[in-house]
Amino acid sequence: MATLQGMSGVDLRALVAEAADRLPLWVGKIYQFDAKTLGIRLNGEDRAKYLFLIETGRRAHFTAEFPVPPKNPPSFAMLLRKHLEGGKVLGIRQLGLERTMSLDIGKRDTTYHLIFELFDEGNAVLCDEGYTIIKPLWHHRFKTREVVPGAVYAFEGSDCSSLSPEAFGSMLAESDRDIVRTLAVGCMLGGAYAEEVCRIVGVEKSAAAAEVDAEAVREALERLMADVGQRREPVITASGCWPVVLAGDEVRERFATFSEALDAFYPKTVGGKEEAAAGKPRLSQAEVIRRRQAEAIKGFEKKIERNQRIVEVIYENYTAVAGIIATLDEASKNRSWQEIEKILKENGDNPAAKMVRAIHPADAAVDVDLSGERVKIYVHETIEQNLGRYYDQIKKFKKKKTGALAAMERTVPEKPRTKRNLPLQKKRWYHRFRWFTTSDGTLVIGGRDASQNEELVKKYMEGGDLFVHADVHGGSVVIVKGTTEHMDEAVRFAASYSNAWKAGHFTADVYAARPDQVSKTAESGEYVARGAFIVRGERQYFRNAPLGVAIGLQMAPEVAVIGGPPGAVTGRTKVWVELRPGQFEPNDTARKVVRALREKLSEDEWKGLKNALNTEAVAAFVPPGGSDIVES
Repeated sequence: MATLQGMSGVDLRALVAEAADRLPLWVGKIYQFDAKTLGIRLNGEDRAKYLFLIETGRRAHFTAEFPVPPKNPPSFAMLLRKHLEGGKVLGIRQLGLERTMSLDIGKRDTTYHLIFELFDEGNAVLCDEGYTIIKPLWHHRFKTREVVPGAVYAFEGSDCSSLSPEAFGSMLAESDRDIVRTLAVGCMLGGAYAEEVCRIVGVEKSAAAAEVDAEAVREALERLMADVGQRREPVITASGCWPVVLAGDEVRERFATFSEALDAFYPKTVGGKEEAAAGKPRLSQAEVIRRRQAEAIKGFEKKIERNQRIVEVIYENYTAVAGIIATLDEASKNRSWQEIEKILKENGDNPAAKMVRAIHPADAAVDVDLSGERVKIYVHETIEQNLGRYYDQIKKFKKKKTGALAAMERTVPEKPRTKRNLPLQKKRWYHRFRWFTTSDGTLVIGGRDASQNEELVKKYMEGGDLFVHADVHGGSVVIVKGTTEHMDEAVRFAASYSNAWKAGHFTADVYAARPDQVSKTAESGEYVARGAFIVRGERQYFRNAPLGVAIGLQMAPEVAVIGGPPGAVTGRTKVWVELRPGQFEPNDTARKVVRALREKLSEDEWKGLKNALNTEAVAAFVPPGGSDIVES
């Protein structure tokens, strides 16, 4: 049963079976919405699109809609995109019946394993083909395993339903619990599913596990797992969300898939700052600090109260605790802790042995049950020394509480906020082409490739326009949308976005023609390539047009990166740089331009312009081929 706290291993079995039915899948974009929630766009056959949502430590399912992703993807999401985007999902597996699933993703010559942990605090772990961890969402070090880069991901999943009849029978025969607890805890079914297995078999749940018909129980367990994996009837009931209907549960709503049920059951994840802000008012820095301090004080009080309770129960059970310390201290001198643990289990009827709940060999300590309180006792220390440990904890947390209370009394000066509401440039139809606006306001657009060249001429060139092209093989078709007194800017634009730039030339000849002179109809025996045109009649030539592009940051009427001939850009921008043919590739050039523009801005100005000034926006105006920044 999936509850609001999270999914069980049986629920995950149903989800994994449902996801595996959708294979083959290919990885699209990967998102991280908050510290624990990830999303993967998956592409299926016949153009099917799926959105897979994972909240580590809680749930995983397909969803109808993702939360709003942050504008700047977190580093873990970027790492996953780098390794997995475009890869094929080869398999979706659950590790035994644990709340752990793995997506096996093939990309180039490597198979990656993206593992999601839905238990405890949860985690997402990217591993290579040999399960060596490349990067986890969270670094953890446990006594039995490490989840850190470079370590081998080690987690063995157990599954009672996969045991042989002999092994399953031995497991029940060796259990000292009743059948329902053996299935719930030992087989990780949880209480509800364990009771369902008992109902199918027709045995009392309080019956001793060693006395029931093991084969009948195993068959019932296999039947339940088959229903979960292949014959799902997803529902939401008063108790939670289920992949199958259990006897006696009142169904509130039925669903076609388990993912649809989970998507409806769990509250929507809030993503993005805009949506979060709509839900609650923004707190000042001082209020945030005071809230954190208040929460810390509550935590300290709980720890003080628990340690005081431990001291009380040790005194209440003074004789028993002293006896346990003396016995185990003496036993450890001659026996290993493994032997001691075995002896304690064999003497489970002994009151003192029954009090010991767990053994910590590394600490020479045991957990004992004292009046319902689980207390750690160090056997090589006296009872007074053990009490001293807990008194020290009480003093420590009282001191921390005092410090937090004193800090709350001090006022935190609020830093003045100077927020500027800068309107970002809205997307317009011509932004997917190369474009600029002349000094007198005429729009000039150019094709980025042969396909766009064709589109510009066939769809967007009109009677009053002008066709402009560099007199070299290869380059943008440039359309001047109307008349302009600054034809030199359009000419320089056409020269700069042509193969003359790639060739490292600093000037090029450019010609202009009327729309009625431009045609795709070739002479007999000739062929006109895609993106090329026949220009008939007299052309207007512009000789030795200089090559050069300026890229700058426009502040009004809208904030945007703009580019084009320097004469049309520098007068409209707060800061700019100029490019000429050179040695650096377009992507490198774009990064250099962003750095150069940022250096011309103050820190406060830069903070308000991060969404507008970025490499992608600049790259749209960098000419093809090598470039250098002209030193001003």
